[in-house]
Amino acid sequence: MSSESPTVSSAQRTGKTLTKGSALTSARASERAVAQQAFASDPKYKKFTQQVEKCLNSFDSVHEWADFIAFLKQLLKTFQSYMQFKDIPRKLIVSKRLSQCLNPALPTGVHQRALDVYLHILSVLGPEGLLADLPIWSSGLFPFFEYAATSVKPTLLNLFDIHYLPLQSGLRPVMKSFILALLPGLEEETSEFFDKVLNLLDRLSGTVSPSFFFQNIWLVMLTTPIARGTSLNYLARRLPRLNADEDTTEVVGKDIGLMIRAFAAALEDENLLVRRGALDLLLQSLRVDSTAVRKAQVEDRVILMRAATGVVLRRDLSLNRRLYTWLLGSDEKSEHQIEYLKTHVLDLVYSTLKSEMFAPSGEYSESRPFKIFISLLDKWEIGAAISQVLVYDAFKAIKNLIDHPSDGGEDVTMTASTLYEAIEPHILWKQLLTVTFSEITGDRNDIEAIRMIQFLLKTFSQDDEIQTIHLPIIFAAILDLIDIRVQGDISCLSSPLIKEALLLQEEVLRHVPHSALMQRPNLTGPIETKRTTQRPYLFACSFYGVDPIAIPESLPNSFAVPFVSAFENLATITRRCAQKLITSCSDIVVLREVFSLSLLLLDRLSSRLTTSVTLRWNPDDWLQVILEGLEHELANFTTVDRTVSLIIALHQNTNLVPRPLIDNRPTMIKMVTKLLKYLRADYVVYHVRAVNLIWSLEIATTHSHVESIIAQTMTSPEYQNINESYEAFGVLWRLTEDNLLPGFRFKVPMMIVLETLKSDDPSLRRIGETWMRCSLRSYLRVLDPILFELLDPTIRRILSVAKVNGREIQIFLYECPFDQRYTNHLLDLLLSIIRFGGQGFAKTTKATTIQRSHHAGLIQRVEACGMFDTNASYLDALVEIVLRFIQSEPNLSWTPTMHSNNVIIQSTAVDLLQAVVARGDVDGITDGIEAIIVGKLYLCVHWHRLDLQNKLLHLLHSLISASTSRDVASRQAMHRRDGSGPSSASGHDIESEPRQYSVNSLLIQTLVDGIVVRTNRPVLQHWLDFILMAIPQFQPALQAVVSPLNDCLCRQLTLSLKDIHTASSQAQDFARDFSSSVTDAEMIMLLNGLERMILLSLAYTMETSSTEEESIPQDKAGIENSGLLGYVSNVFGSESTQQITDETLTARSPAYRSLDEGIRVLYLLWATLSWNTPSTWSSKDDSLSLVYNRTRIRCCRVLEHLFRVQPVEVFESVVDCWSRVSDSGASLDAAFELVDVLVASAQNAVHMICESISCRISGINERNRKQAINPHLTEGVLFNFLERYLRRLEGPIAIQVWSRFLQLIKDIVGSTRDFKIHNFAALSCLTALSEKVSQTTAMEDRRIRKELQDNFGKLLDSNVMFVGRSYDQGSWIRRTTKESLTNNGRNSPIPVQDYKNEERQDVNTLVPSDPAKSGDSTELISKINDFVASSVLPNLRKFLMDNDKIISACSNIIYYVVNPAMRGRARPLDLDSTVLAIIQGMAKIPSAIKAWKIPVTELLNDNRLFNCTASAAELWIPIVKILFDADKAAFPELLSKVATAPSANIFTNREYEMLLRSLNVRRLSFILFAGEKNHFLTQLPTIQEKLVDIFRNVTAPIVQCEVLLCIRVLLCRLSPHNMTSFWPVLLMELYRIFEQAITTLPSDGTEDLQLILAASKCLDLLLVLQTEEFQIHQWIFVTDTVDAIYRPDNWFPEAMMDQLAEVAGALPVGDGANGATTPNLLTTFGDQRPLRRPMLTSLRQIESIRDLIPFFSNVSITSYESVYASGGNVDWEAVEQGILSDMFDGR
Repeated sequence: MSSESPTVSSAQRTGKTLTKGSALTSARASERAVAQQAFASDPKYKKFTQQVEKCLNSFDSVHEWADFIAFLKQLLKTFQSYMQFKDIPRKLIVSKRLSQCLNPALPTGVHQRALDVYLHILSVLGPEGLLADLPIWSSGLFPFFEYAATSVKPTLLNLFDIHYLPLQSGLRPVMKSFILALLPGLEEETSEFFDKVLNLLDRLSGTVSPSFFFQNIWLVMLTTPIARGTSLNYLARRLPRLNADEDTTEVVGKDIGLMIRAFAAALEDENLLVRRGALDLLLQSLRVDSTAVRKAQVEDRVILMRAATGVVLRRDLSLNRRLYTWLLGSDEKSEHQIEYLKTHVLDLVYSTLKSEMFAPSGEYSESRPFKIFISLLDKWEIGAAISQVLVYDAFKAIKNLIDHPSDGGEDVTMTASTLYEAIEPHILWKQLLTVTFSEITGDRNDIEAIRMIQFLLKTFSQDDEIQTIHLPIIFAAILDLIDIRVQGDISCLSSPLIKEALLLQEEVLRHVPHSALMQRPNLTGPIETKRTTQRPYLFACSFYGVDPIAIPESLPNSFAVPFVSAFENLATITRRCAQKLITSCSDIVVLREVFSLSLLLLDRLSSRLTTSVTLRWNPDDWLQVILEGLEHELANFTTVDRTVSLIIALHQNTNLVPRPLIDNRPTMIKMVTKLLKYLRADYVVYHVRAVNLIWSLEIATTHSHVESIIAQTMTSPEYQNINESYEAFGVLWRLTEDNLLPGFRFKVPMMIVLETLKSDDPSLRRIGETWMRCSLRSYLRVLDPILFELLDPTIRRILSVAKVNGREIQIFLYECPFDQRYTNHLLDLLLSIIRFGGQGFAKTTKATTIQRSHHAGLIQRVEACGMFDTNASYLDALVEIVLRFIQSEPNLSWTPTMHSNNVIIQSTAVDLLQAVVARGDVDGITDGIEAIIVGKLYLCVHWHRLDLQNKLLHLLHSLISASTSRDVASRQAMHRRDGSGPSSASGHDIESEPRQYSVNSLLIQTLVDGIVVRTNRPVLQHWLDFILMAIPQFQPALQAVVSPLNDCLCRQLTLSLKDIHTASSQAQDFARDFSSSVTDAEMIMLLNGLERMILLSLAYTMETSSTEEESIPQDKAGIENSGLLGYVSNVFGSESTQQITDETLTARSPAYRSLDEGIRVLYLLWATLSWNTPSTWSSKDDSLSLVYNRTRIRCCRVLEHLFRVQPVEVFESVVDCWSRVSDSGASLDAAFELVDVLVASAQNAVHMICESISCRISGINERNRKQAINPHLTEGVLFNFLERYLRRLEGPIAIQVWSRFLQLIKDIVGSTRDFKIHNFAALSCLTALSEKVSQTTAMEDRRIRKELQDNFGKLLDSNVMFVGRSYDQGSWIRRTTKESLTNNGRNSPIPVQDYKNEERQDVNTLVPSDPAKSGDSTELISKINDFVASSVLPNLRKFLMDNDKIISACSNIIYYVVNPAMRGRARPLDLDSTVLAIIQGMAKIPSAIKAWKIPVTELLNDNRLFNCTASAAELWIPIVKILFDADKAAFPELLSKVATAPSANIFTNREYEMLLRSLNVRRLSFILFAGEKNHFLTQLPTIQEKLVDIFRNVTAPIVQCEVLLCIRVLLCRLSPHNMTSFWPVLLMELYRIFEQAITTLPSDGTEDLQLILAASKCLDLLLVLQTEEFQIHQWIFVTDTVDAIYRPDNWFPEAMMDQLAEVAGALPVGDGANGATTPNLLTTFGDQRPLRRPMLTSLRQIESIRDLIPFFSNVSITSYESVYASGGNVDWEAVEQGILSDMFDGR
């Protein structure tokens, strides 16, 4: 029988026997009625009845076991007095009392007396009477045998023998229960009753057919775990051996599926002995090749095999031995065993394990089938055969489970690893390679096996055998097969299959040691001869026994070295890829990937070589083809990268013979030209890698090929776009490190670039300036080679003195000629650099000493020349060299030939020095330079040399200007240090005065001479201009330009940032080359500009406010002396300061707007330019990470600088940016990370936030505060930021900020008693900080504890009271969600968002602007309530600590929030979810029960309690449980209400009284339901007493329905064995209700209908639970044998449900029937075994008995099917949901 058990529809079954069955049932009922009437008319019978009733009433006064014996004696005596009557009065009650007397807890004497009464009754009734009342008398006797004492068992067995066995076929309905009753006697074979019981069972089986008897045994094994061992004991002796060819139907019945399920249940039993017995039975009677197994359906066979193979998990040798015998047959020879396995078992084991691997059942762990597989491998006869067929599928399933783990599923990796180690590698790799070969040679592009091998290699560790034998063979074979495939069809190179195969090869190569590639493994046998002769593919096929495909013959060769064949295969593949690239193809992206992968493999393979290897290949031909592919337009950078890298590696690998050589111009020009193309501006993401490759080429070759090729591209007219050439060299230059000496290695291209700075062609000049601006990186790179040439030792001088008009001027004379033109050219280049470089050049040269140069030759020349030492800075050296050229003249003999060129050199040198001095970069040495220049001027005037005078005058002006500016700056510094104004300076002595500018002694004379000497007239105007300009100092009024520049820089930075993000987001390396032009240098330039613009805009305010006191002192003077402000100190000097009005920076000033806009852009850069290394490397990552990191570092420095200047304004702007984070896509944490960088400590940060909040709350204006107040920033945003910041702090730091934050809280709490909007925000922040502080030892400080208690309590009270007042004003809690949202200006509900999304909302909405407005008030109240529930109550005990304060706070919350919400509700439990959460939170605080106990108790006592829905009630269950756990008096009080006696007042409304009583019983049910398993076990006797009392005294159906509901709750909440004493009462009540219905069907619409429904639901639950205690009784109510499915011909309904179905089914169809359909008793969840659930869950009320006909008709068969299919699993969720739904009807 299949698991889809045979279903006989209600109509079919009932239609056959309806007339006969209903007639017989009616006849029986009428006979009983006539007999009862006959007895009732007899006066003696009446007296008999009275005597029995009197005796039964005495049972109520029974208290100890002696009373039981007295009661039973009296009862027996009464029966013996009226022997003439063959009937027992009040038999239901008599049966119940006798059952109670057989309670196992009572002594043996009581049991013996009870059995005496039973014997008398059964003797009186005779067989017919017993058969008629079999359910009544058997219900007490059947369960008793298991517990009966040894002295009592003979009596009981004798009773069964004498009175039951004579019933013969009448025992058919009770067969299963009778077997269950007797099986405990077979527990021990040595027991004295063993043979007696076995004999009884044999005789019992004789009353029915053997098959029917065995089918009941199967049912017992399936449903009753405790009886499986005894059942197997019986079967071992009585089940005949089932031979392979005989029909088993006569023995085991038609339903083989039932037998298989019984064996499966036994094989899965926890008891080891049960499993062993089951296996023994399998060997004896149910061999795999038997007819029974072969005839069973496939699914049934799988069930049996799954259970049988599962026994290996117990690791028990005795079990395994039996299982192996069952699987391999009884023959001892291994070959016969394997043959048996393959014939009968293998397919079944394979399908069973495979199905469980791919569709794991919820009943078992996912690793179960794999563990079974591992265990079966221990028996090689089984393991080898199963491995051959299952290993591939097993690892396929493992891969699926690991790649797609199920929710809550276990990690199978450990089990998979064990399996991988246990499998024989040869078998595993044979299966994998077979499928892989078929995939590579196939046409379908399947890559499953390829991916599988990748998975195995990445997931599991590989042992030496796999690494040294299998993987090298596989590696070489797959490469060989790919080569074969490509030779046959070159188009396959662009298929994803080849790509995946090469990815696999890359992974395999990682695991193969190099030594394993240098020779094939040594083998024995016939295959040894093939080791050196067969090509790799064929050798692998021979090694693994795989059938090869037909392949073209290869040239004779030795294949002993896998490395050689693999290298040659890869060389061929790369060559064909390059050819394919040239001819182009449709799927170019995949082809590029294949090409790149094959190049990479070749690179990694060759890099392993440590010894020389000779190859069969033509490297020159290969190189030519590869380079042709490289030059083609379809080759993208990833391909170029891999190609060039490989070529360099092969060129440098001397172990390859032969190898490709590249040290020649034609080869190099192809590669360098291609790489230079990728240094263009639109390929930024490839720059770093391309530069590295160019340098690799430069290093790999001995000639200067790269320098020549680059110079050629920059000068040759063949190259159309010169601009691109310069840009490419610029990128190469910029990304090259200094230690590589690019200035010396690429000197020619550098000189070409420098010459463009003085070119007449504006386009060329622009190109050069752009190159210098964007690509230079460091001026020292170009300085080193130029200084090296200028210090040429062939330029020799001697010191001399020139005498003019009695004055001696020091000069130098050249000793011999030198190349003056080249020297002038170098100086001219140097001048261009200085003019272009400006401050950057000066700063670099000033700060760096010569000895830090990377070029050793330069340092040697410096040491040799003796002008200066190596500790001098570059600037000092440069000035000294230039001055030496200015001072030098040719001696008399060389003057005619050298003079003209010397003038040109000196002119250039003066220009050069002017460029240096004009920028004020020679502080401290201006006096010495001035003396030399004045002396040179003096000589020029008197030597009548006019050419240099103009330039020298400009230089002198710059020198004097530099000196005076330095003096002014030093005076201002002196004033600031002394804290005195100019007026107080007179009080200082001379030494303390700053140094005045001292005029050079020769200057006055030189100036006079310059005007007086006649020959100087042509240049007189220049002298006058110098005099007029040198004295006054001018300041440019450029402040108006600053603001527009600031805005412009902000916009440029934003656009650049967008470009960077666009480049970062693209991820298709093989599709195309990406275009992006933003560099790190560009970003840093923009940032520098922005910083200077902002500081310039703040300069006026900075100067005027520098003397004022600031709330947070900062050393602003130090800032002015550095950076930009230091540079413009002469602009905003002391003279102009007096003209600026004394104004403070305000939010309206342009300066503040510039600062705020700048901070917004800087914050965006900081927040979005955090580089995270991607999971897969890309060629562009190097460049992008460079841009990200450098930009972010510079941005950080700018922010730090601005923060030092204007801390409060910058801080508020950062918070404002954070509040708008949702618009920018920046990280939420970025602001907090930035605050940590900017602010020295958390104390300072919290202080600044608190100050900002305080000034907004108290209304301080900007002038009083002396700082600008951000107009966009509200206290709501600040509070929100503060809360998030506090939550990030750690405990020790939280203690440091406590005092400052608490001061703010005190100000808020003490400011007013009325509720302010910010009170809620303050409470949130205080809670966040207190959570941190409470985790530290600071809470031991009494002061901190008291401060927290006081302020937290006050803030909490103010918020809660505001909620309460709002309720009084507007009844907020009663409004529906729709109303709230409408009033709030919304038309749709607010979606519930997660924490992150909530943070992303505009934080300005945290606190509504005006709580008086209805909509804002409602939203604020809702937030307060949510906060109280989620944050306040969980922390209340930590914060308040004192119980009195906790109770006070909770009482306020209850009074102001909870009570108003609970008032006047038609459905008391349907509370607002937040209010319910508050009660749930409060319930977790033990001391708070006083606060919430009263409202919750009132709610439970509300008569409208059960009008709520089940879903609402479910939320209250934990609260109710806590209440009754804490309040010990509550449950007894509830029980007293349940047992309240009916009122004696005749005017009482009885119907209302019954209603109240039923509600009290239902209340009890709810309290029991709220408890856990066995929670109310101690009160169980009292509960039972109350329920029994109601059954006895209250006949109202409405109350009895509730008692049955309460019993259903008890069945779910108590362990079955705790209900033992209650079974007699429950069974008799159910029997009474159903018997009454059979006798007299209730009319439509009567109350009795609901009682029948309640009893049916109770029975429904009992059938679902299938407890062992109930199974022995269930035959009374349902047919629990196979008769439920296979009805015998003369079948008559014996079970009460079947009888009710026939009686009710005979009714005429009326209007009352609602046409209820047949319910389903099974729930199925995906791949799990079905779960049993009640049939009547959805039926709440019935109007007619017809509504229950589907239940009556189907319950027997459905119960049978559920047991058959579910294996004892109960759908507890459906059971409990059904009970809860019956309690709460939601009306």
